[in-house]
Amino acid sequence: MSNSPPFLTTVLLLITTTFSVAAAASSGNTFRKIYAFGDSYTDTGNTVSSSGPSGFNYVSSLPYGTTFFHRPTNRYSDGRLMIDFVAEYLSLPLLPPYRDAKADRSHGVNFAVAGSTAIRHSFFVRNNLSINVTPQSLGTQLIWFEKFLEDRKGKVLEDSEIEEALFWVGEIGANDHAYTIGSSVKSSTIQKLSIKSITGFLQVLLKKGAKYVVVQGLPTTGCLPLTMYLSSDVDRDDIGCVGSINKNNYEQNKVLQTVLKKMRQQFPKAVIVYADFWGAYHEVMKNPGKYGFRELFEACCGSGGSPYNFELFGICGSNASTTCKNPNEYVNWDGVHLTEGMYKVVAGMVINGTYSRPSFEYLLKRREGGKM
Repeated sequence: MSNSPPFLTTVLLLITTTFSVAAAASSGNTFRKIYAFGDSYTDTGNTVSSSGPSGFNYVSSLPYGTTFFHRPTNRYSDGRLMIDFVAEYLSLPLLPPYRDAKADRSHGVNFAVAGSTAIRHSFFVRNNLSINVTPQSLGTQLIWFEKFLEDRKGKVLEDSEIEEALFWVGEIGANDHAYTIGSSVKSSTIQKLSIKSITGFLQVLLKKGAKYVVVQGLPTTGCLPLTMYLSSDVDRDDIGCVGSINKNNYEQNKVLQTVLKKMRQQFPKAVIVYADFWGAYHEVMKNPGKYGFRELFEACCGSGGSPYNFELFGICGSNASTTCKNPNEYVNWDGVHLTEGMYKVVAGMVINGTYSRPSFEYLLKRREGGKM
């Protein structure tokens, strides 16, 4: 495999939209704020080792954060996440976590929480599934956002802070399915309740005046080392991942896209973009060399060696774990979360419009023109 930078392809794909964004930035018409929501794939520091998902207890320690920040930032990766690359692309500072009260919030806030669910926590309590489950949900993040707005009113909250902001709704719902594995709760029930929760959440944002919204679908979580480690070898799809889980996510994403289509009709002045996380992830798994990846299924940081380098009692950061020399060649970081390299590639695929509908460039042009 070539030793050239693994993200050259992504850079080339992005180049077609770079100039329009730069021009918009220079005129002051691009986004000045981002408000982000989601789970660990978007969380930039709202959880620490003592409050994050059970099983991943070392997020506040190296080697987390080692690739870019050279220190742990409570991101569940070796470096930056997709939302970080979006912020950089828009020439904005990286989003601070909501729980950091001392952070500069002038360019937005990140409300995403690792381990968070789409469905409210009370559902899992009622079904005796609350052991070691993060209590925060999308509903919690909405409460935080509303509190943030209330606090801003004392500092003269302007309509533009909502109407001219980018709302990034990161992947949410994968944990809902994960927490119910092995229970009597049907996957179809989780899908229905997750979509209902996401729909209600988006309705609130849009009624508050949000006009530029990006909504990520579920990724191919059937490709995660943890999922592969726990599954039967016969349950595999065309890219070698757990077929039943990837199919379930694909079906849920179809329902979500139908919901977004109806919302575009209900809120015609808003731009609502679907970010196809599933499709982008699937594409990388089909053509890894094209995007600079050498290892698809093995976690960069973990223990146990091939084929997944994942052991439940030797997770990333533990004394039993080791870290690969070049995380950028790995899709997966710690068995569940992705490497900075993978996030960078997927972010590029969404930004350049290949895996966003309507395209991210269309959203930027609408914002630049300011004609709603």
